Amino acid sequence: MGALRTPRDRWVEEGLAVLAEGGPDAVRVEVLAKRLGVTKGGFYGYFADREALLAVMLDAWERESVQEVLEQVEQEGGDARTRFARAGRLTFSSDRLLPIDLAIRDWARRDEAVAARLRRVDGRRLAYLREVFSALHDDPVDVEARCLLAFCLAVGHHFLAADLAGGAPADVLARAGDLVFGEPATGA
Repeated sequence: MGALRTPRDRWVEEGLAVLAEGGPDAVRVEVLAKRLGVTKGGFYGYFADREALLAVMLDAWERESVQEVLEQVEQEGGDARTRFARAGRLTFSSDRLLPIDLAIRDWARRDEAVAARLRRVDGRRLAYLREVFSALHDDPVDVEARCLLAFCLAVGHHFLAADLAGGAPADVLARAGDLVFGEPATGA
């Protein structure tokens, strides 16, 4: 019986883990082989080169962080606020997806193809937020403003270095979410 090949998905998963830990420059065939405890020869049975692996990793991230998250959110159901909270929790509070997402955001600053992919992913996420907020608010400008605030809150708070006064960070973030979901703006 011949030796079993390391499955393609294991190379992709390990690549995503290395990306989350050290960025795209850390994703090297030799590094992945060592972490998997195999030789690098099996890699080339699945991928033409490192660039091919990186593209498949981006595909896997996009599928998992958008398609699979939204499928799970919709399958579990609930009102608009519950679905919004679940999507945010699955994406931006996940020990798995969050580090990958943040690494891809950093990578996108230096690579236009990755930036285009990130724009597409964020566009799909914002489209979902529009659906959620449109169920609660009629004014399209109000909906778009809430989408922007919610998305910036979900992504941006991970980059905040300052301490939050006035309560535990989770409580402050929950209150910020309350404010985003509040009543439509009135007046001028």
